[in-house]
Amino acid sequence: MRQIERLLSRYNESHQNKTNVAIHAIAVPSIFFVTIGLIWSIPRPDWLAQFAINWAHLIIIPVLYYYFKLSGPIGAAMTLLTLASFGGIKLLEYYQISVWQFCLALFVVMWILQFVGHKIEGKKPSFLEDLRFLLIGPAWWWTHWLKRMHIGY
Repeated sequence: MRQIERLLSRYNESHQNKTNVAIHAIAVPSIFFVTIGLIWSIPRPDWLAQFAINWAHLIIIPVLYYYFKLSGPIGAAMTLLTLASFGGIKLLEYYQISVWQFCLALFVVMWILQFVGHKIEGKKPSFLEDLRFLLIGPAWWWTHWLKRMHIGY
């Protein structure tokens, strides 16, 4: 069994309840987005600004590398989610909405929802046992979409 299959199987163990799964379907990609937004909001030094990049651009590179090492389709899907997140952040900026305030507020709400989901599930979140599951959550979310499109992971 490949590593991605083992990790997704373990993650799936604490995500069986339909309500918890529905909550995670909303909260997991939202948390990914707002985490990028919060990192995006960290002030950047001039040496980064001159290249029109920020901390989120730099930090996402090893994250996406990790996803591609686990699975090509998961890596590609996470690249799409990353690009959508960057686009969402640019929209917030375009409409002059404070990225860090918006993302912080949504971060808190989505994590509360996640813990409510796990309370309903009756099992603690996977990341409390292994921090890798903070990254596996979005991959797990994508596997549902990839399966619907009949694409393997």
